[in-house]
Amino acid sequence: MRKKLCFEIGQLGDMDEVPLTFDVPSNKTVDVKGAKTFMIKTFGNEKTRYTVDLACYADGTKLPPLLIFKRKTLPKDVIPHGIYVHVHSKGWMDGEGMKLWLEKVWSKRPGGLLKNPSLLMCDQFKVHVTESTKRLATKLKMHLTIIPGRLTSQLQPLDVSVNELFKGFMHEEWVKWIEAPTHHVTSAGRVKRPSISNVCEWVKNSWQRVKSETTVKSFKKCGISNALDGSEDDILYEGSDALSENNHEDDFSGSDNDFLDFYDE
Repeated sequence: MRKKLCFEIGQLGDMDEVPLTFDVPSNKTVDVKGAKTFMIKTFGNEKTRYTVDLACYADGTKLPPLLIFKRKTLPKDVIPHGIYVHVHSKGWMDGEGMKLWLEKVWSKRPGGLLKNPSLLMCDQFKVHVTESTKRLATKLKMHLTIIPGRLTSQLQPLDVSVNELFKGFMHEEWVKWIEAPTHHVTSAGRVKRPSISNVCEWVKNSWQRVKSETTVKSFKKCGISNALDGSEDDILYEGSDALSENNHEDDFSGSDNDFLDFYDE
């Protein structure tokens, strides 16, 4: 398809929703052997959820993230430049969010204003395949490719090498915040949860830390942007280096199953 439609490498894109919480504790603990109870420091916000919509291109370009918060009105917090915000009663992507993302993020990509032919890959989440999404995609000269269920861990660049890395960086941002000497407290003396501005900054910083080389290699590992002469086919069989780049042993791996569980609750 890439060869037939003459897509430029910089117009091959991938988009994925990443479910997160206001507390980002690690999934691993270290304690005395045989201990039955482990204390993980959080402020009780590990169930306060939101969604981050990430997107990148085969040439390493990363698009601004879209954050979707669980609320009815747009927040009055200061939103950092390079971050978009949407709201939903359950904190997940909906038709309005998809329209916002396509018009404000995807269409403003390099080549977007010229409506250069492009390819967008995403999973089979229902909002990606609605008729309104398809119509808007056609208007933007975008070819929408849906990755079958259970195959995103092999065929979706963000899921293969990027999302886990991004979550690790988010954990590090949260740790820096939780270790700060001062926090705002409620009248009952409990530490308030991070503000929306805090979370937006974490996302911005974490996304910036994901190297362009990582996204480029992930597209090749999925067999999407490899040289057409077969000279880069060996990359398909290389292991993901996301954990080594993350430089810690915490487990932030996830899959579409986790994402669907998040939306089913």
